[in-house]
Amino acid sequence: MLSYFQAIVLGLLQGFAELFPISSLGHTVLVPALLGWSVDRSDNQFVAFLVLTHLATSLVLMGFFWRDWLAIIKGVLRSLRQREISPDDPSARIGWLLIVSTIPAGLLGLLFEERLRLLFGSADIVAGALVANGFVLHVVERVRRRRATTHQRGDDGEIASLSWSQATLIGIAQCLALVPGFSRTGLTMGASLACGLSHPGAVRYSFLLATPIIFAAAVLKVPDLFTGETGGLNVALLGAACAAVAAFFSTRFLLRYFETDTLRPFGSYCIAAGLVSLLLLSI
Repeated sequence: MLSYFQAIVLGLLQGFAELFPISSLGHTVLVPALLGWSVDRSDNQFVAFLVLTHLATSLVLMGFFWRDWLAIIKGVLRSLRQREISPDDPSARIGWLLIVSTIPAGLLGLLFEERLRLLFGSADIVAGALVANGFVLHVVERVRRRRATTHQRGDDGEIASLSWSQATLIGIAQCLALVPGFSRTGLTMGASLACGLSHPGAVRYSFLLATPIIFAAAVLKVPDLFTGETGGLNVALLGAACAAVAAFFSTRFLLRYFETDTLRPFGSYCIAAGLVSLLLLSI
């Protein structure tokens, strides 16, 4: 079981790193390993702790985008009632695009849950994945620069212009983030940029896409916290509170940052952090 201090550190780290394209799961696996904490990172309760901190982050995102979600839900219900997605209803189309993008990771997460959970105990694999994540972010930015520059600002019309195949591609990219070390935010933003969205559009779609997949994971894993000692739940709630605070400030910063800047600094950080971690783990 985590101590309260460890829960605070990991909660703040998760809330900060989840929305930055640097892999929160990778950091919450590597930090305990590098600090020598005696934590069974593949244990069900530790995984449930991480899911609860992710849930807190998703609630913060929902608070930032509650108007978007209200419009999206109304749009999806409207399309079901009309039995079609109207070309003049971007909110409905965005809702169905998010559903399409969520399906691949949801299916893989259910099919390979046990195998993926074992990776939480493999710090060296996670460090290698973090390096690979950094290279992916650099490649995406290089590809984007070679294409025509877009000046769109991430509005509904831009996101609704995604095709169903592009939404599927973004969903497949999100699947790779099931491996700790690969960033869900980074991969979904990268795939969105490759599909032609601007940085504001890509970050908005990525943040919207985070909510359903995290909620689905919470439904499956948070009940594990109630199977152990009561202290485990208290520690997890403290970690979740810290994650929510960090996520609030991270979201505010990133929504402004991606109006003008790129993924490249985060890619460089991931490569450096992964290589340093591999070096320290080998000593």
